[in-house]
Amino acid sequence: MFRLAVLALAALCAGPGIAADVPAIAVAANLNFAMPEIAAAFKQKTGREVKLAFGASGNFSRQIRAGAPFELFLSADEANVKVLADAGRTVDAGRVYAIGRLALFAPSASAVRVDAALDGLAEAILDGRAKRVAIANPELAPYGVAAREALRRKGLWAALQGRIVLGENVNQTAQFALVGGVDAAFIPYSIVVAPGFSGKGRAVVLPESLHDPIVQRMVLVKGAGDTARQLYEFVLGPDARVILERYGFGILGS
Repeated sequence: MFRLAVLALAALCAGPGIAADVPAIAVAANLNFAMPEIAAAFKQKTGREVKLAFGASGNFSRQIRAGAPFELFLSADEANVKVLADAGRTVDAGRVYAIGRLALFAPSASAVRVDAALDGLAEAILDGRAKRVAIANPELAPYGVAAREALRRKGLWAALQGRIVLGENVNQTAQFALVGGVDAAFIPYSIVVAPGFSGKGRAVVLPESLHDPIVQRMVLVKGAGDTARQLYEFVLGPDARVILERYGFGILGS
């Protein structure tokens, strides 16, 4: 269910800077459910197909800087897009397409009380019920950065050292929560509301005061072809926005 779309870079297209008939699109892992729906709606409207690869935004940024043949990058933050733009690898600075929300999730078997203030998690840390808490790796994933910020602002980061389980990206973090082995996980709300999480535990969206805004920006890579450019515009349009909003994303659009 949470299997990542793993694509061999050599098979994505003929080479860096060469637009493909079916372009490779680098997509932040928190869009694992929303983006396939957007791609399907795009195909229905235009007849054009794309190849979606899901993963950590930090990894994609490094791969694109190294010449990986992606034509469009939908990041879970702005920083990884800025790095590419500053390196001259993109058409421009890109556009904001969504505002993400972070959620705390506890599996059904967990004894951790879930609340937006993280008081239940704090209690479980103190009395030992929260033995393992999963977050995405902050070095790679913007939602991991937001989780670390929330824990620090609540004074819980230091207390959790030795109990944190790092996922390479948010999909792996969500998988940890579903298969067991962790008592709580910080994951995108867009994954919590996906069908696979229904009835699997308890979740709450964290207030934005607990972390910096999760501003998600996308950008066209230099050499992008017409299909990638059309998808870029489609993501900013009304059909895609309906899908993004259904998965809990806020829309800024600038």
